[in-house]
Amino acid sequence: MSPPHPVAWGPALALRQAWREGYGPAELRADLMAGLVVGIVALPLSMALAIASGVPPQHGLYTAVVAGGLIALLGGSRFQVSGPTAAFVITLAPVATRFGLRGRLLATLMAGAMLLAMGLARLGRLIEFVP
Repeated sequence: MSPPHPVAWGPALALRQAWREGYGPAELRADLMAGLVVGIVALPLSMALAIASGVPPQHGLYTAVVAGGLIALLGGSRFQVSGPTAAFVITLAPVATRFGLRGRLLATLMAGAMLLAMGLARLGRLIEFVP
């Protein structure tokens, strides 16, 4: 069997597989309601976390919207949960205090580069060993 055409990869392939496995209008309605509830909780939470870590609230909104969209497009599991987390406030507040917003952006880019490198090295299985 030949691999699917490159255009068939990604969201289109995942959607076709879900429909084949019995995903229908009832599941779509439940997913839309869940997404609405998550959005109602996550958007104010992202603003609060932005304020707590020392940046204006709109930065939290930008982060929630952009990250949420990217996770939805690139996520690897139907059961993956993602969103703003208060644990990052503890990590980012000292960085912001000492190095300012530029330092926080640099730390974010460095963390993203590390995650990308680990993904390209196929080290994702190591997460099984993280408590």
